[in-house]
Amino acid sequence: MPKMKDEAIQDMLTRKAVVLEHYSKKKTKQKRKKTKGFTAKQRRELRLFEIEPEQQKYAIFLPLHELWKQYIRDLCHGLKPDAQPHMIQGKLLKADLHGAIVTVTKSKCPSYVGITGIILQEFKHVFKIITKEDKLKVVPKLNNVFSLELDGFISYIYGSKFLLRASERSAKKFKLKGTIDL
Repeated sequence: MPKMKDEAIQDMLTRKAVVLEHYSKKKTKQKRKKTKGFTAKQRRELRLFEIEPEQQKYAIFLPLHELWKQYIRDLCHGLKPDAQPHMIQGKLLKADLHGAIVTVTKSKCPSYVGITGIILQEFKHVFKIITKEDKLKVVPKLNNVFSLELDGFISYIYGSKFLLRASERSAKKFKLKGTIDL
């Protein structure tokens, strides 16, 4: 109680409820520290994205391709022959390509033409592809045209227009028109 005369206190008590003055220390909110991931340098040192040579076998990744085919069929509602090609193409552009069998059909560098294999990793500028000869090839997207075949439907992907990470590409709107330089 604040220091008052007894009469003032008695008068206060007979009228209404008493509000006691309370001085509390303000509680400081503890900020959660966000757990930070590894830096690019740490990832390189730990070799997080490297595939070990004994794991670089085409046969190991065939089940991944089967999963990818099932994923695309679900995404495109069965790839029926009467489906509109531009609708399937639009869905393929936004789809995840890990596990797809792709072929380099055109390239500025002739040594890339004809490379066929399963996409193991996709980065902003390159695909890592495992070939049937169990070789891991790093193919740049820039100045390359890739073909993708699924249930008789062949789709061509222009790598120059595809320079995005898979996660960024799923949210991007692709324009129908544009120049294609190769």
